[in-house]
Amino acid sequence: MSTLQKNEKNTRMTEGTIWKQITAFALPIFLGNLFQQLYNTADSLIVGNFLGSNALAAVSSSGNLIFLMVGFFNGIAMGAGVVIARYYGAKEFDRVQKSVHTTIAFGIVAGIVLTAAGTLLTSRILVWMGTPADVLPESATYFRIYFMGSLSFVMYNIFVGILQSVGDSRHPLAYLIFSSVVNILLDLLFVGVMGFGVGAAALATILSQFLSALLCLYRLVYKSPEDYRVILRCVRFDLPMLKQIIANGLPAGFQNSIIAFANVIVQSNINKFGKMAVAGCGAYSKIEGFGFLPITCFSMALTTFISQNLGAKQYGRAKKGARFGILCSILTAELVGIFLYFTIPVLVRAFNRTPEVIAYGTAQARTVTLFYFLLAFSHCIAGILRGAGKATVPMLTMLCSWCIIRVTYITVIVRLIPDIRMIFWAYPLTWSISSVVFLVYFLKADWVHGFEN
Repeated sequence: MSTLQKNEKNTRMTEGTIWKQITAFALPIFLGNLFQQLYNTADSLIVGNFLGSNALAAVSSSGNLIFLMVGFFNGIAMGAGVVIARYYGAKEFDRVQKSVHTTIAFGIVAGIVLTAAGTLLTSRILVWMGTPADVLPESATYFRIYFMGSLSFVMYNIFVGILQSVGDSRHPLAYLIFSSVVNILLDLLFVGVMGFGVGAAALATILSQFLSALLCLYRLVYKSPEDYRVILRCVRFDLPMLKQIIANGLPAGFQNSIIAFANVIVQSNINKFGKMAVAGCGAYSKIEGFGFLPITCFSMALTTFISQNLGAKQYGRAKKGARFGILCSILTAELVGIFLYFTIPVLVRAFNRTPEVIAYGTAQARTVTLFYFLLAFSHCIAGILRGAGKATVPMLTMLCSWCIIRVTYITVIVRLIPDIRMIFWAYPLTWSISSVVFLVYFLKADWVHGFEN
């Protein structure tokens, strides 16, 4: 058996022991996301310790705005992954090729559009969010430089999505580890040694992300089986395939955007409590990213597993895999939540030693961390339904609970009780609502049959 044939066998999730397949796929995603989170956290740790609270607040407020700008395109990329996995599971390799090259063409256009939009709109959005005046200049600089490199992180997500859709989560991990180390070294060089400002931290991230994307592209062009190998001259739009990708990805893209919009509203309310609140909550958000890792890895693994197995019409195997993934995700997420609940003051202190910053970060963590199991359940069901081609269900559920209800709650509660802890409670409340809706749907609806190739 050739090396490429072995690779194909290893990445196919329609055969073998279910728990081993899911775990073997999810573990590299977990480690990859761990290093991806290091990308983001390195900026805040180094900036917070070398440049102070203002700079930390400028970088820390980045998450929701960045996700608002890139979430839609990443959702479309998720839809592309479902389409590729479906045809890969069904062994329709001509369609796999068309979907891969159409996805890359979409990513190039999306990266160019995002570069223009992010560069032009950053300052206006930051002002609209009520970013504190003494933080605004550095925030604008960070975001503008970050979005100049939009093509790098859009194409990285596209390439990783292609590899993961065919069951390869190991190679993206290796590339990400390497580029994460480069990112941290560049952060230390630009900010710690050379004394440049927050813009240099954004530049370090962009350069590292380009490196990750180039390594993934090299793998797809030179080292992948013919089934999904990228041929650069074949990168173009296939309109019927593009329609499928958009049909599968549009709900996820819209879902990402509306959730990000709701979180921007949350951030704008946090901004009203001053730069210490922004810095403290921003530090917690970086720590929270590590807490969400088991949730993300199992959700992504389930999407690929379900899509491949339903493409191969192995319905019973899909159901068993869904149950295993949900159980593992909620257990690991809750264990992480308990750990963060007790260690959060020490962890926030690593970003900034100002007592107010530590107090705000600790207050947010001790409001939400014990409810991570609810978030895990919601994300797993959403991942399962996306893999089954039913992405509209999680979109509508999260639109109602994580956007409309969350924004309405915050708008009302802050006026009645002007306490920042009331804002923090928006998350457990809306996670609970979405979990109940998803539980009812998962138990009652026939999400397995009726899957179309």
